[in-house]
Amino acid sequence: MKKLLVCVAMLVTASPVLARQGDNAATGNQSQGAGSVQSIVDAEFPSYDANQSGQLEQPEFIKWMVALKAQEMKSTGKALPASEISAWASGAFTSADADGSGAVSKEELIKYLGGGPN
Repeated sequence: MKKLLVCVAMLVTASPVLARQGDNAATGNQSQGAGSVQSIVDAEFPSYDANQSGQLEQPEFIKWMVALKAQEMKSTGKALPASEISAWASGAFTSADADGSGAVSKEELIKYLGGGPN
């Protein structure tokens, strides 16, 4: 549950689409929230999939997570050392890469950010 709340908070700060749909997430409508995560991933995934492989390798994934963390820190006014952010992003990659392939698919990312079982 904590992972879900953190991920949703990060996505809300990173995307105007989720901000407009925030009322549904705040009321606990998980199916709508899952759809919101999927629409954000569908929209943003190509921007971070630099080699257009259809998956995010670790550097691509980390770039996206660091950008999300930067937006979160900007909106909250909190700061973290770069080493903490890097360690957090690396751990997030390991968690999101449910099949251990060394890359995160769209489906894995949606499940990870949506708080579903990986």
